[in-house]
Amino acid sequence: MSSSDVSPSPWWARAARPARPPVPVALMVRAAVGMAVPLTVGLLTHRLDLGVFAGLGAMHATMNDRVEPGRLRAARIGTAVLASALGMLIGTALQRADVDGLVLGVALTLTAFVSGALSATGPRGSAAGMLLLVSAALGSGMPLPGPWWAAAPMLLVGAAFVVLLGLPAGAPNRPAADPRNRALAAAYDALGRTLADLGGPRAGVSRQVLTARLNQLQDLLGTNRRSQRARKDGRTAQAHRTAQDRRGRMYEAALAATEAATGLVWARRPVPPEVAEVPNRLAAAVRQGGGEVAVPDWRPDTPSRQALDVALRAAADTVAGRDTRLGTAPAPPPDPWRLRARLLSRGSVRYGLRVALCIAVGSAVTANYPLSKSYWVPMTIAFVLKPDLGSVFLRAVSRSVGTVLGVAVTAALLTAATDEWALTAMAAGCVALLPYATAAHYGLNTVVMTPMALVLLQLGGQSGAAEFWPRVLDTVLASAIVLLFGYLLWPERPRHRIEPRLVDATTALRAYLDAVVQDATTGAGDTGDSTVRNGNAQVWLRRSAYRSLADARREVQQGLAEPPPTGRLAERWLPATAALERLGGAVAAFAAQIRYGGRLPDPGEVGRVRRALDELTAAARAHRPPTTPAARPTAPHDPARSALGRAAEELETLLGGHPGR
Repeated sequence: MSSSDVSPSPWWARAARPARPPVPVALMVRAAVGMAVPLTVGLLTHRLDLGVFAGLGAMHATMNDRVEPGRLRAARIGTAVLASALGMLIGTALQRADVDGLVLGVALTLTAFVSGALSATGPRGSAAGMLLLVSAALGSGMPLPGPWWAAAPMLLVGAAFVVLLGLPAGAPNRPAADPRNRALAAAYDALGRTLADLGGPRAGVSRQVLTARLNQLQDLLGTNRRSQRARKDGRTAQAHRTAQDRRGRMYEAALAATEAATGLVWARRPVPPEVAEVPNRLAAAVRQGGGEVAVPDWRPDTPSRQALDVALRAAADTVAGRDTRLGTAPAPPPDPWRLRARLLSRGSVRYGLRVALCIAVGSAVTANYPLSKSYWVPMTIAFVLKPDLGSVFLRAVSRSVGTVLGVAVTAALLTAATDEWALTAMAAGCVALLPYATAAHYGLNTVVMTPMALVLLQLGGQSGAAEFWPRVLDTVLASAIVLLFGYLLWPERPRHRIEPRLVDATTALRAYLDAVVQDATTGAGDTGDSTVRNGNAQVWLRRSAYRSLADARREVQQGLAEPPPTGRLAERWLPATAALERLGGAVAAFAAQIRYGGRLPDPGEVGRVRRALDELTAAARAHRPPTTPAARPTAPHDPARSALGRAAEELETLLGGHPGR
């Protein structure tokens, strides 16, 4: 069994281990300026009450800011902040009306139901739903500005300023300034790293990074294609369409090269260093807007290596601006904002009820045990109870620990200075760290966000240093409510998160295999246009399969960070997830054997793989993970042997100890 299949670390070590994302310098600078300017204007105009709400809007925009094309970025931030402004209007109206605890609790519970139902509809609804509830809770307790209704518009003002800061400046037409070009270059860089790691222990990890880069690029290009269709005709629109078509062909060429590289990862067969360097030179050319990239003359001696050579030469042609024949079709990429569920579907209603129950319990507790900042409890519940952002258990524990550390950091900062200008600098410094902390670990995110929130409250004149430590009690109380009423009482354990993803992955892999076999059967002996036509469906089906596999692995990794029995169940599914990822590489290698090696599918081998996939699908639906680990080969694959045959043996080994066999 591969060491990458099962990690020997205990669950608590995996839960505490932060990621190491790249430092997003541009986002961090934008976040600091977006917070500092509204607070500074508020200080200079003696309207700090309005400046605090504008700073809050800037923070909410920063939480949803990404390095993306302008249209996608504006849509992401705008949707989230509009929901935040609506929530703030609801909260401030309730506070202005001076409603009693019962009415406030009912109103927040109803808002929580809408928030939860909206969160289950997809990524855009997730961000909007959370901020709707967070802002409603904040508005119900924060000091009201004058006039009271100005809080919501000031949120929009602060968010709009952050959006303006992200507009291209200087040379917006420079290729390197386009987020899509940067994403394409990053995909080529990841492909280069994968080729460099072929045959080594890190090849699988590099392939996973490559899949993530392609997913990001696919989403960016998909959004841009929809926006381009809405443009009016004209020279500017034509130029945009031409650039987009060229970028799309470069992406399709990268997909073909990735498919070949995936087959080589599975076969554990390296390529010469000068060949592995080609994608890095392609990435540099993409950043410069194009250029010639030479592919070295080498002697590819296996079908998978020959497939890589053909794909790299096609990629070099597309980057240079030459028309070339690609083994893929320009199918429309998926919508990154696609709905996972309708607003009133069973899943969204169920999640809405789950959030509403937690808010109702929190409101009852705060009504019977008056707290100095009663809104802190529902606000914390809204942040923690977001399973699409990771494990609820891990987020609840991380939130509590992070708040303790954040309060300690705040106390240390306030021993140095407490004047308003110093507090403004502290808030700007904290929000600057937010983009990196969010990507690294939720606990670190809380350590950064807690001082920022407390400093904003102090700037608003509501809190003193003595009131900071009660926030720890509020956070622990809210986390306990989420763990009991939003986690233990609802079946959201790995079998309900991991196994549906595995069913999606096995179904997509089977469709990919069927396309390869069908094309080999119907196109045997064909060349030229028929070869291109036969490869069209395969590449996009492989993309779909690997997106599904990435989702499954992410759910497994989140489950591994939870204590038993949750973590143990996720650990039992990890070998199956790794085996399915390797199967994707085996099918890619098999497709290369058919295309460049003249191999014809053996019905017996194909049937074995299909039966194994059907067994895995049935096992996932029945909540029965395989008990025998797959024996991953350590030697390079013999190109004279069918790649599909070896994959069938690995899957049968995995299922050998399955109770259903």
